[in-house]
Amino acid sequence: MLDLDAYFERIGYFGPRSASFDVLAELQRLHPAAIPFENVNTVVGWPVPLDVPSLERKLVAGGRGGYCFEQNVLFRNVLEALGFAVRSLAARVVWNRGAEDAAEPLPASELGPRTHLLLLIEHGGEVRLCDVGFGGLTLNVPLALEPGREQRGPLETFRLVERADGELALQAHVADGWRSLYRFTLEPQLPPDIELMNHYIVTHPSSPMRTTLMAARCTADGRYALRDNELTVRPASGGGERRKLSSAAELRRALEGTFGIALPGEPEVERALERVASL
Repeated sequence: MLDLDAYFERIGYFGPRSASFDVLAELQRLHPAAIPFENVNTVVGWPVPLDVPSLERKLVAGGRGGYCFEQNVLFRNVLEALGFAVRSLAARVVWNRGAEDAAEPLPASELGPRTHLLLLIEHGGEVRLCDVGFGGLTLNVPLALEPGREQRGPLETFRLVERADGELALQAHVADGWRSLYRFTLEPQLPPDIELMNHYIVTHPSSPMRTTLMAARCTADGRYALRDNELTVRPASGGGERRKLSSAAELRRALEGTFGIALPGEPEVERALERVASL
């Protein structure tokens, strides 16, 4: 059974344990600040189990983070323990694909598979979208399922856009305007569907989770993101900086300090950091 006490201590939550959208908003704010996005396991070649005991050992007791499947499966179990009705959804990531932000959808030949997990929460006849695992632009506010409405979060403004092909696109307003993060439908994803998607992420040769070191954290002060050996800091006050980390020691300091990851000390982790530092 999920240890709610341990989870709440991990994210620093001390409020009521009830199914309300106020509680949901506070958990959505605290979770990405305390439990970072990271994919050290897949870069090293270790497995990524999604059963609750494994997730608790790694993300809660172990001081680690995880990527979308780990983060949102854990978050779903927390919300269900509080009494929310939760549906898992699957999305195609389109971030950093400029053509996707145009009115016409990308042709099917240019789309990737559904490899991202997000959540639809239902309570009292209303619904919210939550996602605690989208790396450098992870949501830190639940979103009403109202396409076209601009919804302000602590750091960015988000909106949902109805597409001509029947899907919804989640967009964020960043420095150069509205950018699509991913597109999805409301079709529920069952545990076997999630296991299959996770297996692809962990094992497929073209999966970026296997080849690119990533970490991200979202706090009240701003966003922090690592992509291989490039560290980006975007303060809440505006501006930002980007710098290259040139050694395994620098990478380890950033992962442990900036992102708060209790990084394993096994030799294969050190070898992976040395490889990334040399890029």
